[in-house]
Amino acid sequence: MLAEHELIGSHEEQARLAALYAGNPLALGIVAETIADLFGGAIEPFLSAGTILFGSITHLLEEQWERLSALEQTLLSWLAIQREPVSIADLNALLVARLAHGQVLEAVDGLRRRSLGERGQRAGSFTLQSVVLEFVTGRLVEEASEEIQQGRLALLLQHGLSQAQAKEYVRESQERLLLAPLLERLENRYRGRAEVEERVRELLSTLRAQAEAAQGYGPANLVALLLLVRGHLRGLDLSRLALRGAFLQGVQMQDANLSGARLCESVWTETFDAIFAVAISSTGQYWAVGSKRGEVRVWREAGQILHRVWQAHTDIVPIVAFSPDGRRLSSGSFDGSVKLWDVESGVSLWSDWQAKGTICLTFSPDGGLLASGGLDATLRLWDPKLGTLLEEVPHPHPVIALAWSPDGHLLASGDFAGTIRLWQRQPSGPARCVKILSEHSSRVRGLAFAPDGSRLASASWDGTVKLWDLASGRCLETLTGHTERVHCVAWSPDGGTLASGSLDHTIRLWEVKPGRARVVLQGHTDMVNWLAFTPDSRQLLSGSDDGTLRLWDVQRGESLRVLRGYTASLYDVEWSPDGTQLASAGADTVVSLWNVVGRGAGTPRGELHGHSWSVYGVAWRPDGSLLASAGREHTIRLWNPVTGACVQILQDRDHSETIFSGVAWSPDGYLLAGSTFLQGVLVWDVTGRSLRWVNRSHATWVRCLAFSPDGTRVVGGGDDGHLYVWEASDGTLLLRLAGHHGVVTSVAWSPDGSRLATSSGSSDSGELVVWDALSGTRVRDVGRHLGVVSAVTWSPSGLQLISGGSDGILRWWNVHSGECLRVREAHRGMVQALKVSPDGSRLASCGDDGAIVLWDLESGVPLQTLRRDRPYERLNITGIRGLSEAQKASLLALGAFEETSVGGEMPARVD
Repeated sequence: MLAEHELIGSHEEQARLAALYAGNPLALGIVAETIADLFGGAIEPFLSAGTILFGSITHLLEEQWERLSALEQTLLSWLAIQREPVSIADLNALLVARLAHGQVLEAVDGLRRRSLGERGQRAGSFTLQSVVLEFVTGRLVEEASEEIQQGRLALLLQHGLSQAQAKEYVRESQERLLLAPLLERLENRYRGRAEVEERVRELLSTLRAQAEAAQGYGPANLVALLLLVRGHLRGLDLSRLALRGAFLQGVQMQDANLSGARLCESVWTETFDAIFAVAISSTGQYWAVGSKRGEVRVWREAGQILHRVWQAHTDIVPIVAFSPDGRRLSSGSFDGSVKLWDVESGVSLWSDWQAKGTICLTFSPDGGLLASGGLDATLRLWDPKLGTLLEEVPHPHPVIALAWSPDGHLLASGDFAGTIRLWQRQPSGPARCVKILSEHSSRVRGLAFAPDGSRLASASWDGTVKLWDLASGRCLETLTGHTERVHCVAWSPDGGTLASGSLDHTIRLWEVKPGRARVVLQGHTDMVNWLAFTPDSRQLLSGSDDGTLRLWDVQRGESLRVLRGYTASLYDVEWSPDGTQLASAGADTVVSLWNVVGRGAGTPRGELHGHSWSVYGVAWRPDGSLLASAGREHTIRLWNPVTGACVQILQDRDHSETIFSGVAWSPDGYLLAGSTFLQGVLVWDVTGRSLRWVNRSHATWVRCLAFSPDGTRVVGGGDDGHLYVWEASDGTLLLRLAGHHGVVTSVAWSPDGSRLATSSGSSDSGELVVWDALSGTRVRDVGRHLGVVSAVTWSPSGLQLISGGSDGILRWWNVHSGECLRVREAHRGMVQALKVSPDGSRLASCGDDGAIVLWDLESGVPLQTLRRDRPYERLNITGIRGLSEAQKASLLALGAFEETSVGGEMPARVD
């Protein structure tokens, strides 16, 4: 080391110098550079001067700091903030005023020569030695504290102490090692957090008066500190500030003001809910996800900027797939549709419809074919350029997984029975099944070919991942370790890593050759639905029912980024028998109770916690003594609405994985019916605590059901477009009515029980149909609708129907003439439920926007809106800059507003 610095001295002098600093490489490197600069490289004069000037490593570092240029000090500070190796380009991008690449490189090289910096493991990256990192971190905290106390910001303008878009573990370290110690220092200086907050707000007001370019990182640093002090940013005036790198995801900002502010490199809460599908384009430029409520979202620049949001479908989107060139995106939905989109413009190129839900899609490697499969047990091949259906191949069971081999010669399908089939397309005639792989004991939900095409990986609900040799069809290995059903699998492009995601909330990365899990990725709090590797195989993207999109470092096994959505959708609402309360349920797993009369009208009365997934239905027992709720996590819960206690849990004992989608009481309150996904209808005798009957004769998703007013019959609507009427006492099927062209979304008996109203949606329009309840005759089609008719109910007189649609609009209809009597805008997104109050005077509607709206039933006048505050409720974003249109739309959907004119008023708060 001494020779590298060309120091002059005898072996004895070199030994004395080394002994003086106990052989510490860092100290020796710093001292050697000092001797070279101040003593011409001669060791003896330095030793003669004594060691008092360099009594410790800290003193050495302080001495070195004072001799650095301003640029070198800035870069040293940034390296300490970043806390891991970064490239020259990354460092330059962080500077408030960017410099020429050569200037930054020269300064970093100077730090390295002084032994303050060192090369990282990644080529072209630099970092700090641990002692230097600790020293600079302490100095940053000390200087930032002094600047805030003195009111003269410099370091805090040039450096962002917490970076919103940094890797998750880096950002958490920044908050723990920089912001938290800074707050502690300030609390010791001032009398508690209230005085700290007052001081920080004063500095924000000072910065607001400065030009944007002069504000630098100052506002973002102060806002991060305020968030640490307060735990929220409610009611805070952030207008006309430049916020660079502010982390606002998951932050409560109700009644705050961002008007005229400029934001860049900041992170927000997004509007997506559970993520069912994930895809990455071949270049890595675009990410796409499919959500529970039918949205497709696309980010560009590897997830940095929200690019487009489409209300692509009217139901769950379980699959999205990029074309090989990355310019087109295909999406499929439980609503049965298959669609193709232009990624850049968001324009729909074509759409078509399957008889039942579309579960899986995949492009052939050359982009010339698109394969789809779904609940109708049919494999379809499409021309993706024209949208032409080329071939339909019958399949023994519903097709829920598809994958093309890398050479495009084989198409693999997985089904409900746990069977994998390999298909070859013929020059003439239908595709031919050339091999069947059948060692799984439950559904095959995920398939992935190895990049070299020699093996196939399959993920099954039997809890295993299997590796298959394609030449022989033999199972090479069974990978175990997940404690729940395995839902998805992905192979890295370099072939070195296999990833699997499960209902146990974990992702396992497998080393394929030894067949063992190299690492278990933990962080999701719900089932992992989909996985996708980045093109370089270094990162993995995962989507989950917990409403997050996570990016993982494959080598380190650490979470790099988390995009978090806010789930607001309400799926059902129900009046209490006395009309004084409402119960609502939705995607946030909570059953909420609301007061709707008297002094506390419009206020939440309580929350019932117990479900772990979305709650699809709620129903009061006619005597008001119990409240039933149907959850996706395979249970129906019975609650005491007074105490909030869960008094009973009902499950399908024969099929523990049954998902309940609706619930209804018989008029006498003795029977409770639950509708399910593919497991028919179950009816319990609640008083006797026993299962009365089950009807599983038709494998469809029964989304909705209702007892007849006299309690003798139960009606249910299926995803297969059929209406089913059962005898309530024993489950005998009385009627099976065909006629709907899409999913039956809602059923309602007329008040006298003589007619049924049903709603649905197909590829071109929605349907509202009235049936004779005894004969099953289709009496009348009511009106025409764009999109899906998602909810329907009768007026107490039986003379009118009220419908809600995927467009968020309510319509009142004359049943006999089919005339539309009135139209009301009700919700942003789909209307999920409509319920008339017991006295027949009011109507309650709920929808994807998380709101409950109460209406005067006769006039259609809105009376009241009930809603829990969203994260950005009443956040003023008038004139905000730096956001894409998609980002701004997300803020508006989460409660923010823009004043439409000068002097516009902030929306009134609704409790």
